[in-house]
Formats: sequence, C-alpha cells, structure tokens
Amino acid sequence: MNVKDMIQLLEKGAADSLFAELYGEGAVKENTARYTDLLRGYEKTFGTAEEVKLFSSPGRTEISGNHTDHNHGKVLAGSINLDCVGVAAKNASDLVHIVSETYNQDFVIDLKQLEPSPKKAGTVDLVKGLLKGFLEAGYTVGGFNAYITSNVISAAGVSSSASFEMLLCSMLNTFFNEGRMNKVAYAHIGKYSENVYWDKASGLLDQMACAVGGLITIDFVDPAAPVVEKIDFDFGSQDHSLIIVQTGKGHADLSADYSSVPNEMKKAAEFFGKKVLAQVEEEELLRRLPEVRAFAGDRSVLRALHFFEENKRVDAEVQALKEGRFEDFLSNITASGNSSWKWLQNCYTSSSVQEQGITIALAVTELFIARKQRGACRVHGGGFAGVIMAMLPNDITDEYIACIEAAMGEGSAYRMSIRPYGAICVNELL
Repeated sequence: MNVKDMIQLLEKGAADSLFAELYGEGAVKENTARYTDLLRGYEKTFGTAEEVKLFSSPGRTEISGNHTDHNHGKVLAGSINLDCVGVAAKNASDLVHIVSETYNQDFVIDLKQLEPSPKKAGTVDLVKGLLKGFLEAGYTVGGFNAYITSNVISAAGVSSSASFEMLLCSMLNTFFNEGRMNKVAYAHIGKYSENVYWDKASGLLDQMACAVGGLITIDFVDPAAPVVEKIDFDFGSQDHSLIIVQTGKGHADLSADYSSVPNEMKKAAEFFGKKVLAQVEEEELLRRLPEVRAFAGDRSVLRALHFFEENKRVDAEVQALKEGRFEDFLSNITASGNSSWKWLQNCYTSSSVQEQGITIALAVTELFIARKQRGACRVHGGGFAGVIMAMLPNDITDEYIACIEAAMGEGSAYRMSIRPYGAICVNELL
C-alpha cells in the first residue's frame, strides 16, 4: 500500500478503534491527522511509489522498582500514550535514510560502515549501534527509508531514546526478519547500542517497557534472560490518570549521584562476597548489620534495605492488580516513593541541598493528596533532579495540574495513560 492509499485508509476510519486503544477515545481525530501529516512528510521526502508501513513505539513510566534493575531486582513499568511514530519502506539498497521531523535531523547510514564515531554520541551512533546489534545477534538488516516524529517528552524519565530504538527495531523486524523476533531481543539490541555506541551503562528496563507494552513486571535476577510478565489489568477502567511533572533541571553534574546508587548497593553485597544484592538475603544483612555498616557505610545499608523492600512492593503491587485491589496498588506506590525519598535518598543531590525541585513538587503533591484523601505520588526515574509522578482520579486531575503548575511553572505537568501495546507495526493491527 503506497502513501496515498494509506492516507485514504486513515480518512475512512480504518485505524479509529486502534487509535482509541493507543491514545484514548478523545484523541482519535488528533492522531488520525498526526499520522496523515506523517505520511505526507514521507511523500514529500521520499515520494509515493514504495509500499509503506506505519509504526508506533511508546514511551514508558516506571511505577515501582526504583533503582533495582542494576542489582538484578524487580520492576513494575507501563507503556504510555505518548509515542514515537514513523512511516517506512524498504529501499533496495545498503543505505538507511532517516528523517526525524521532531528533532530536525536528516541522515544516511551505509550498512557497510557501522563503526561508531570517536565521540560515541548522538542519534547516528545510536542507529549504527542498533544495526550492528542486529547483525551481532544473528538477524538481518537492509536499506530502508523512514520518516519519524515523536511526542515522547525528552529529559522527563519516560525514555524518549528507548522509544526511538524500539521503533527502529520494529521496522527492522518487520522488513527483514519476517516478524519472528520477540520483544526481549529488541530490548537487548537497544541495550547493546547504548552500551557500546554511547558508552552508557544502561540496563534493559526502558527498552523492555517500551517494546512489550501495557503494564509489565520484570525480574532481572538473570539479566541475560529477564523474566517478563504482562499484567492483564485494564488501567483505563479505574478512571485515573498518570501525571508526570517536570520540576526543573538540576544545575549540578549528577553523574556521581547516579553512579553512587548501584555502586553503594553493590558495596553492601560485596561484604557477603556477592556482586549484586539479588544474591544476598535481607535477613542476613540485618543479622550482621553492624559489620555491614562498618564495611560499606550507612547510606549503602539504607540503599540496600530499599532494594529488598522495593522488590517486595513490586510483588505486592502485581498481586493487587491481579486481584483488582486498586487502592492497595496505590498505597504501595506511595510506600515506594517514601522509600526512595528516605532510604534510597535520590530526591535531591547532597552537593546542592538548596536545589530541591523534586522534593518541593512531592511536598505540594502530598499536601494535595492529603486534602483529597485520594491518589499517590513518587519520584520518577533516576531522581536527584527532574521528574515526579502522580496517579490521581480523573475528577481531580485538572485541579491538581493547576495546583502543581502554580508551584512548578506553567506547562510542567503532562497527563498520560497506560496503553496496551508496545512497539508495533500499525498495519498488522488494522
């Protein structure tokens, strides 16, 4: 189906039911126009002759399991209704030509030249890493053209880069691998690209959540083969919205803060001759607490205790969702956030104690929730600066957004929902 045929299909409403699932009933018309504009952008850039396909890959939210994956723990995450979308077609060459409308990028990669640049940064290196990752894993690649746009908020802890990676993985799987790849393979290739072509020590959480979709729990006890379970729960039926709040970017270099979390957890594990905390029993740490404090330090111990209790909370939240106990699920989100604030200590950097955007936003949100007696909130993502998450009933979200934007700035709050699909070829679901 060429571009013009695809536009006609959208205009006839062929994608309406799918768009309602992806974006909500009220956003069908908006996204029909969005995809139509995307197709016209492709047509203007590449022409109309090829058989094109549409693709979508969501951003993600971390619901619980804050800073557990790097010590082989458990997480609960969900795909959101903000996504990276693209139209693409094979081009019968050894060239990958990508145009990103959102970031005003237009570049071509030769499949015979996939070495990273000396700086190891930027979108071109990331795409080269994905292509090389496919080859290293024994999959096939080929030339294609892609025109892409995204509304996944960058620098907001919702994984705009992983969304982009999983979009391209879906294209490569559809065009050159007969759709036989599973989503775990996508995630490992995204991780490979970031690890090797960006020198970024990322795990699998972001890629897995974007690739699989819906609400998922992941156990990283064996990171080479994480156990992924999709939770059959209709989040939309609970009449709640997930709200991400940007609290302002920290001015300090936070690299040391981020690195300290896994390193200090691993220091506590080292006392027991282990590499990660998943290999240690909490009871053993508590039994030998004075010795571990002396060896690893008090913050290391607190962060280790957060790890153990956070794993239990993920299990409790999953069970609550399976049993339809939504209020218990929300209570555990609050408990997870409190643990991140008090035990993990990733809500502000100790190098700049007068800069506490996250804790201010959490305080304002907790006061709001206390007045309403409904909802939950927590730090979102890596922490130290940036973003918080609130989960609130829809009838009070407008009031909350007005309240939090009065404190944190106009346009700082984003209303989202959990969508049921991860990285997909849209055509296959029409």
